Amino acid sequence: MFGKAGKAAAIAAIAALALTACGRSDTGTTGSSSGGEAFPKDSAIGVALPKKTSENWVLAEKLFNDGLTSAGFKPTVQFANNGVAEQQNQISAMISKGAKVIIVGALDGSQLGTQLQQAKDAGATIIAYDRLLLNTANVDYYVAYDNFKVGVLQGQALLDGMKAKKPSGPYNIELLAGSPDDANAKVFFDGAMSVLKPKIDDGTLKVLSGQTSFEKAVTQDWKAENAQRRMDTLLTGSYGTAPLDGVLSPNDTLARAVITSVKAAGKPLPVITGQDSEELSVKSILAGEQYSTINKDTRKLVEHAIVMVKDLQAGKKPEINDDKSYNNTVKTVPAFLLPPVIVTKDNVKTAYVDDPVLGPLTK
Repeated sequence: MFGKAGKAAAIAAIAALALTACGRSDTGTTGSSSGGEAFPKDSAIGVALPKKTSENWVLAEKLFNDGLTSAGFKPTVQFANNGVAEQQNQISAMISKGAKVIIVGALDGSQLGTQLQQAKDAGATIIAYDRLLLNTANVDYYVAYDNFKVGVLQGQALLDGMKAKKPSGPYNIELLAGSPDDANAKVFFDGAMSVLKPKIDDGTLKVLSGQTSFEKAVTQDWKAENAQRRMDTLLTGSYGTAPLDGVLSPNDTLARAVITSVKAAGKPLPVITGQDSEELSVKSILAGEQYSTINKDTRKLVEHAIVMVKDLQAGKKPEINDDKSYNNTVKTVPAFLLPPVIVTKDNVKTAYVDDPVLGPLTK
């Protein structure tokens, strides 16, 4: 998303932010995990991130390195670009280095059980970052944006955008979902379908392909080429003469793939949703192509994860504001959820006023 100069400026501004508290002070509740014993301020902290599939993950790497280092910790921040086995090995290495806290943005949240058990046996605290860790009791906290709300916002934006273009239905739509190994993908989809399914049931929305289930809509590895290939097939198979009014896209990368596919098919652009506020998609919204994105400021998410680490270091229980929503099949994980914000052309010029890169872009 950022050029070298822009990224450097963003990181310089963000590193200072990483040391201050963030989030909603009026929503704190008591969680089920205790703070535990304090540990030295110069302790090792591990951060295991997934593949570099979006600009936000790349930015998070630098923010964690700079923020944790500035706070006096010794961070190890790694990506699992070569798959789940690499992330498993990385977490094991962090345990061997004596990491007191391990922050995990899972590549596949259901395949780290052995490593998380080893981490707990070694006395480490586990924070799930952005993606919930599944099927394990060995996760202490979850910090993320409210992912179900993200889906709700996307579903409502799709309806609003189509109605603005054509006041009454029916509307023809297609559904895309994220990668099935990402625990968030189903949450996004379910949030959107809580809005869209009633309209499908009453005939306001028609999915001409018939592909309305999460399993049919998934995009392996969140790869643009996979989304574009599926969209090409849908357009050829179901939209020869029929109009396509809208596409539920779970993120900006896939939204741009949909735009490429639709343009190649020579059809008018439908209303297309997104997420992540990637620079190219913000420009696309300004140009009137992509309809919406979701602002989930990575600076604030990393900042709060670091606040949690600092609380744990001091022997305090980190603040949470949700202790009932995120059940990973074994336990309900105490969470701190940040509020996502829908962005369309109507508010794009004000949505990023505090963003050091996107703010200037939208002026």
